Amino acid sequence: MAEETFISPADGNEVFQAKYIPKQKGPPASDAASMKAYISTYPPMGQVTQIDQSTSVFTALLEVDESRATDSWQISLWHSEGKDWRECPMDPVRNTSAYPTSLQSLKPAFESPLHRLCFTTPLAIHLPTNFTIKFRNGSDQSWKWVKAHQGTQDGVVMLKTVTSQVAISSTLGDYIQGLNPILDSKNYRSQSPGTTLWSVEAPIEAADGEKSNIKDIKFGVPWGQGKFSRWFALIRIWSPWLAPRQGKSHFDLDKEAVMCSFLSLSGKHLVLLAISGVEDVMTLFKSDSEGNVVLHIRNDSSKRTIVRVLVGLGDDFESANAAVMYHARGIVTAAETATGEQKEELEALKDGDAATKLWAENWYDGLTYCTWNALGQALTEEKVLHAVETLAKNNINITNFIIDDNWQAIDYRGHGQFQHGWIEFEAERKAFPSGLKHLVSKIREKHPSIQHIAVWHAILGYWGGISPGGKIAQTYKTVDIVREDAQRRNLPLGGKMTVVAKEDVSRFYNDFYQFLSDAGVDAVKTDAQFMLDTFVSARDRSDLIHTYLDAWAVSSLRHFSVKAISCMSQTPQILFHSQMPQNKPPLLVRNSDDFFPEIPTSHPWHIWTNAHNALFTQHLNVVPDWDMFQTVHDYSGFHAAARCVSGGPIYITDVPGQHDLDLISQMTGPTIKGKTVIFRPSVVGKSLDQYNGYDDDNLLLVGTYHGSASTGTGIIGFFNVSQRPLTELIPLSKFPGVIEAQYYIVRAHSSGLVTKPMQVVDPSALIHISLGIRGYDILSAYPLRGFVDPKTSNTTWIANLGLLGKMAGAAAIVDSKITKQENGRIAIDTNLKALGILGLYVSTLPAIEWKNAMMITILGKMIPIDTVKVSGVDKHVLEIDVEEAWKQMDLESGWSNEVEVKIYINPSH
Repeated sequence: MAEETFISPADGNEVFQAKYIPKQKGPPASDAASMKAYISTYPPMGQVTQIDQSTSVFTALLEVDESRATDSWQISLWHSEGKDWRECPMDPVRNTSAYPTSLQSLKPAFESPLHRLCFTTPLAIHLPTNFTIKFRNGSDQSWKWVKAHQGTQDGVVMLKTVTSQVAISSTLGDYIQGLNPILDSKNYRSQSPGTTLWSVEAPIEAADGEKSNIKDIKFGVPWGQGKFSRWFALIRIWSPWLAPRQGKSHFDLDKEAVMCSFLSLSGKHLVLLAISGVEDVMTLFKSDSEGNVVLHIRNDSSKRTIVRVLVGLGDDFESANAAVMYHARGIVTAAETATGEQKEELEALKDGDAATKLWAENWYDGLTYCTWNALGQALTEEKVLHAVETLAKNNINITNFIIDDNWQAIDYRGHGQFQHGWIEFEAERKAFPSGLKHLVSKIREKHPSIQHIAVWHAILGYWGGISPGGKIAQTYKTVDIVREDAQRRNLPLGGKMTVVAKEDVSRFYNDFYQFLSDAGVDAVKTDAQFMLDTFVSARDRSDLIHTYLDAWAVSSLRHFSVKAISCMSQTPQILFHSQMPQNKPPLLVRNSDDFFPEIPTSHPWHIWTNAHNALFTQHLNVVPDWDMFQTVHDYSGFHAAARCVSGGPIYITDVPGQHDLDLISQMTGPTIKGKTVIFRPSVVGKSLDQYNGYDDDNLLLVGTYHGSASTGTGIIGFFNVSQRPLTELIPLSKFPGVIEAQYYIVRAHSSGLVTKPMQVVDPSALIHISLGIRGYDILSAYPLRGFVDPKTSNTTWIANLGLLGKMAGAAAIVDSKITKQENGRIAIDTNLKALGILGLYVSTLPAIEWKNAMMITILGKMIPIDTVKVSGVDKHVLEIDVEEAWKQMDLESGWSNEVEVKIYINPSH
């Protein structure tokens, strides 16, 4: 574990200690090329892999220099059977069509093109097995072990099983070794199919006045010492943020965690979730020297209460995770502490009306610009308007504009921003001499595409609260509280702070948001929410945490509908009290620590953290926000791809004039009404391998899904977070939402290459992916619909690819129907949320006279033939330039926001 120091952008005198795990350098990037061999396998080495019963073949792909391709290469698999190891020589695959499919060039990651050779052997797994491989380029040559050659650790293979609930004990002690007898566990019916659930409770005494009651309780060891293979946890990396931790057979946390998961040697998952935010109790997990889970509890309440921990048992992580999260939601809802008036208003605001839905679509799906990294923190009216003018000049149609920190009137007292207090509602008078309302009107005038304008503020006003002598302090009742130094960054927060008192918080927020509304501001980014948990006094925390959270929730909904961003709010009490209940519309919530453009090692860690945090936040009533980024940057494409698979918004923070228009185009598209929208998948993007460690030299796979069950598209973003090139074999079964009986094609965004039709049950349904340092790609698995032509008995396979050239182009599809008409024609009816090039996979396209066999219409009118062509990358893909056709046909949008494209195919033509 290491620590990196940043200078705060907000104040050059302020030092932040931002902690994350830096990458340890593995074998040199040139190692694979200089040794003339690189081996990737499925199941993968260095990972724990749970395979299906149908997986019966071990596959190794050997990449060697072209000059050595004809050598007599040999590969041998070694695997454990109990305490003994066995050798299984692997057979070369002679039929290259059975090789794993490559959707990239032969030179994405290495210094020179490599020749590929494939080897297989039957794989019979009954018990968990470790494995490794060795290889040589001839029977007279010495063997080389992959571990020594590539620095790759042994792999672990476990068989996926479906456990009958009858076989599960209702006694938690059968799964937790040394379960503390003072803990009361009760077995509940789980809402997640195929899982078992326990609620574990213990009493906790009341706080003593200002002093919280803090207590540690030993819990026990999930599965038992030496009986789990891997563990995963989400820790509080510091007060506002969560971050992942992974380990192997010994549980060892460096910081407190909100949830943990343990993988048994037989492939079962135990997920532990600590409930916070109910009755002023915060519960976290720690570990002791013996590897026990330890409950770390803080009670701020003036009464004796209970602590709750949930335990879910399942055959896969996602089901067990869902079991504890669903049950937690019920506990939090039952304990809701908002006032009757607030409850009633939240319910009334939850459903809203058609206008609210439209706002939500614009807010979530419009491209957003933020001033934070772009303009520096010494904001002025001149800087803001220059940024707006430059965006308009470059035809970057921003929907949402965020005026970030440093627009407010603050007193600059004390040392550093965390001592500065907020004076008045109006903007800082020297930097914004004509006031906030004038600035907002000028923004809208200079860039009419901007529909929503947000301003930043801290939940307590500013970083240092309210200025004691300012207008706000004179208008509302205030109270002085004492803050502790922020955990783990050693920030100078400690000391006295003035905040609006409990009695006036609701009035304060209503008045402030009314002022913003009158100024033309219609959205807010409410930051520094963790400050509520830095109060030293238990009584202050008990009085103010829920008061501020509830008042902000109601006021923001009342004035701005869904157009609010919650930031620095991954404090346990906020996660459970504000973000878990479903009594209001989903809220945009920052999903990780910041984007730091000047810190190279922070960028892969940023994506890694967001992908793993999403394993938790996917179950909250939020839309995860992976933070802003810059389109001109060494990691710009890396960040852009991550945002496109995140399922959340996309914000850019480009320095004015420094824009990558091509990259912006890959993330967005123009609507028929002239707006710019992003393509946000239906499902939150999250890590597909929760137990892999950051330093394990594995690709990060972020999986998401778009569309209806079974007919939608599984999407995976691949990211090399390592410091060396990596190659892996990815099975079709890895893509979210795929089903065994269905045929699919997989397409790569980077190359446009498409696989042959494949099924999950096919052992050769493997995709080879190779990424260099900072490398990324997005692959999408499209389900095929097959139609038999009665005249020829040939099957035509169809897949709607969405918009080509877009990172998440499948998410441009609003609705798609593929049917066979009575006259034998195949009809594809597609609604798109934006204009662009629509891709259609047609298996028979190379064999038919498509110009005569197809009819394509937009709004019922035939499109110009010159806007349609066969792809130059894959002859099975038809490219329909809907954007160009719309222009040539001079069409008008009418009432709809979508464009409907209808395609008719006569397969017999």
